[in-house]
Amino acid sequence: MADAILVVNAGSSSIKFALYDLAGAGQFTTIAHGQIEGIGTAPHLLVLGPAHEVRAERYWPVGESHTHEDLLDPLLTLIDKELVGEALRAVGHRVVHGGERHFGPARVDAALLEALAKLTPLAPLHQPHNLAAIRAIAALRPGLPQVACFDTAFHHGIAPVVSRLALPRRFAEEGVRRYGFHGLSYEFIARALAACAPTLARGKVIAAHLGNGASLCAMDAGQSIDTTMGFTALDGLVMGTRTGSIDPGVVLYLMQQHRLDAAAIEDLLYHRSGLLGVSGISADMRTLLASRDPHAREAVELFVFRAAREIGALSASLGGLDGVVFTAGIGEHAPDIRAAIAARLTWLGAVLDADENARPTTGPRRISAKDSRLALWVIPTDEEAMIAEHTRSLTAG
Repeated sequence: MADAILVVNAGSSSIKFALYDLAGAGQFTTIAHGQIEGIGTAPHLLVLGPAHEVRAERYWPVGESHTHEDLLDPLLTLIDKELVGEALRAVGHRVVHGGERHFGPARVDAALLEALAKLTPLAPLHQPHNLAAIRAIAALRPGLPQVACFDTAFHHGIAPVVSRLALPRRFAEEGVRRYGFHGLSYEFIARALAACAPTLARGKVIAAHLGNGASLCAMDAGQSIDTTMGFTALDGLVMGTRTGSIDPGVVLYLMQQHRLDAAAIEDLLYHRSGLLGVSGISADMRTLLASRDPHAREAVELFVFRAAREIGALSASLGGLDGVVFTAGIGEHAPDIRAAIAARLTWLGAVLDADENARPTTGPRRISAKDSRLALWVIPTDEEAMIAEHTRSLTAG
């Protein structure tokens, strides 16, 4: 094994990872992938091979307290001894927030870590866990290069009129503005679309990253022009457990009439709302689509309505629309949701090819009919591959 890169996506309750062989020029293949889940309760490490076969598995006792170092150490040991020998070149990390100054992948050093830690108030549910994994690997493998790749970076070039919030200017000076997220996914989609539909990629396209977290990105010639997520990953579309856009007056009402403090409101908006809150059943779109409960149907209808409405709004930001690309868990694997959204886009010239839409997603494909004025595509996203590519570029030589 001549080259390998580990990609880490650390969250509050899980650490997802992928290990890539980067020996081939311009190409790489998956050696292994998996996750450590159940952090804080009963951690479970599962490592899968490229054919999804189990390569390794480990359980930790229930109730024991474990740091990121405790959990990542056995993974790194396994990589060293069994998966790639001594060839691990670097580790690439998904870091949710890069702020205003960090708008491209960057080699991690003490100064960068300090700067990113200061951004924690802008992403309190994500940034601390992203940085904890970086610190853990630095402690476990001090000489191993690490690269931070930012979910906000793809949207860095949006115009001030798009990023500005209508608050007193002193708050903007603190960094209170619209940033946008899911940037690594959108960067991957922009490149993939350029490869499979180059003419469309040079036009006006909205990418729909529809998963448990959901957002839209308006791209003109592959560059982000506008996006539905703003200051935080709460904004925009209805999501699995997040509200999406909400009248600020509702938050004031909850504070004044229900006496909810900041922690309770945060929990409500991030963890108890969205599809779960409306349906009262589940945050999983598959469960809701299979349910006959009218509340499940209402949740699905709201998800579709808000997605279609925001596509209309982003079309205005673009000054027209040539195509829509569906991606992420729901976007790639829920044909009924794609069909329902497309039905609301007929005014934009969308005509769905029902047979193409119904096929399982294994790679990029067009799902609009030949006479559709609006091109509709499904493209599987791969944020980990995007991080691996950036990490290789910054650690080459």
